[in-house]
Amino acid sequence: MKIFVIGLLLVCLSSCEEEHKNTIVGTWELQTGIVIKNKDSVATDYTKGQRLIKIINDTHFSFLRHDLKKGTDTTSVFIAGGGSYSFDGKTYKEKLEFCTGRSWEGKDFSFEIEFKNDTLIQRGFEKNVAIGVDQEIIETYVRTNK
Repeated sequence: MKIFVIGLLLVCLSSCEEEHKNTIVGTWELQTGIVIKNKDSVATDYTKGQRLIKIINDTHFSFLRHDLKKGTDTTSVFIAGGGSYSFDGKTYKEKLEFCTGRSWEGKDFSFEIEFKNDTLIQRGFEKNVAIGVDQEIIETYVRTNK
C-alpha cells in the first residue's frame, strides 16, 4: 500500500510540474520592459521600431530581437539567445547558454511569473559584474500562439 501511495504522489507531482510548463510553453512577444537601477526606472515600449519574441518549449527557451528597419539606420539591433529553463508555476529560472552578448553566457536568472489571460509578466534581477549590470527588470509579454 505504501508503494502505491508513494507512486501516486510521484505521478501527481510530475503532472503538476508538467501542467505549469504547459502554461508557459508557446511564443511570447515583448510589449514593455522596465529597468530599475537604484531607485531610477526606465520604461521601453518594445512595439515601436523593434520586435522581440521569446519562444518556450518543454525544455528550452530562446529570444530574438531586431529592429524593424532591417538594420538600415542607427536603430539597427539584433540580439538572440537561449538555453534551458525550469518553471514551477511561479518561479521561472533560465540558464542562458547562448547569447549574442557573449558575457551573458553561462548566467542563471530567476523570475517571478504572473499570468493575466494571454499576458505574462516576468519580474526579476539581472546581474553581470563583467559589464557593470545590476538591475531589476519587469517585462510584459503577450502570447502569440499556444
